[in-house]
Amino acid sequence: MQFKLGLIVNPVAGLGGSVALKGSDGIDTAAKAIELGAQPKANLRTKAALEVLLPYKEQLSIFTVNDVMGENTAKELGFSTQVIYRSEHSTTSDDTELAAKALQQLGVDLILFAGGDGTARNICHAVDDSVPVLGIPAGCKIHSGVYAITPKAAGRVVEMLVKGELVTLADADVMDIDEDAFRQGTVKAKRYGEMQVPSEVRYVQAVKNGGKETDELVLADIAAYVVSEMEEDTQYIMGSGSTVEAIMEEMGLSNTLLGVDLVQDQSLLGNDLTAQQLIDLTKDVPTKLVITLIGGQGHIFGRGNQQLSPALIRAIGKDNIIVVATKTKLQALNGRPLIADTGDSELDDELSGYMRVTTGFNDHVMYAVGHQDTLQVQEN
Repeated sequence: MQFKLGLIVNPVAGLGGSVALKGSDGIDTAAKAIELGAQPKANLRTKAALEVLLPYKEQLSIFTVNDVMGENTAKELGFSTQVIYRSEHSTTSDDTELAAKALQQLGVDLILFAGGDGTARNICHAVDDSVPVLGIPAGCKIHSGVYAITPKAAGRVVEMLVKGELVTLADADVMDIDEDAFRQGTVKAKRYGEMQVPSEVRYVQAVKNGGKETDELVLADIAAYVVSEMEEDTQYIMGSGSTVEAIMEEMGLSNTLLGVDLVQDQSLLGNDLTAQQLIDLTKDVPTKLVITLIGGQGHIFGRGNQQLSPALIRAIGKDNIIVVATKTKLQALNGRPLIADTGDSELDDELSGYMRVTTGFNDHVMYAVGHQDTLQVQEN
């Protein structure tokens, strides 16, 4: 029996991340991102997911949208591919919805789609919970519970379905935030519905935890320690999130809560920098990176910090990455590893293993960073 896989790619998903636009919703924003030098990566992430399925070419057929909305990548990999919807001009949210409805009417076994929360909203609006779906994370904003934790993890879930393994279907929330407010540093998340997803906890992410840390004393301890350990004549890239924000506040510096800043000798060198700006400013200069994890999901790379490009991370080196988090935040992962989803599988491999996490003043724990091919739930 052939597995009928529906495929939709939002080719502009994630464009705004590397150039600090905090999203790609809307044609104007996508055009601006390209003008600023952003490179489309949604199809590359789709390719990473589909490559997992190459051994099962004879067991599945892909039904998709023309050109960059799925057809090109599926055909490039040699899958049996049929176009069931055509986008005549530039791809829009309407195309995503019409394509999803066409796949629903065709009776596909699963709709696999690449995008962000905006794409998930479009699919939900079109098909609701009438057909199982699974998202390949490719956007700047991934708050919804309908996404796999990495592109390869999405491929693993589809592999399980193709092989006929028992995979539970469960309802997952579709969330999205106000991009305009997001660009101003405010997270306003809203639930837009729910869809059915294959509920394989090793590979499908939880809905992102909202809100800021409430344990101010612990954050103050972490901030005081990191600042006390900062070296002279060394630049520090300060990632996004409230834990890193506390460190910036300790230095009395303006902070981009949902962006990436650069400091040296407790002085601000730049706010809300793009991927290319970070590479240019840190070239041939001793540099360290301070990051935290996304609560509830565990991502340290690949969610909300696409400015931290693989080239930049390699230049900095794993030994110069400072991970900070409260123990409460780590415990909320229930033993699941931290996740590096940089978009470069070789780099993700290099980052896997155990990393030191600063959890207080001169207080640290060793915590696993998951390899995207072997992620599994760990026992406490």
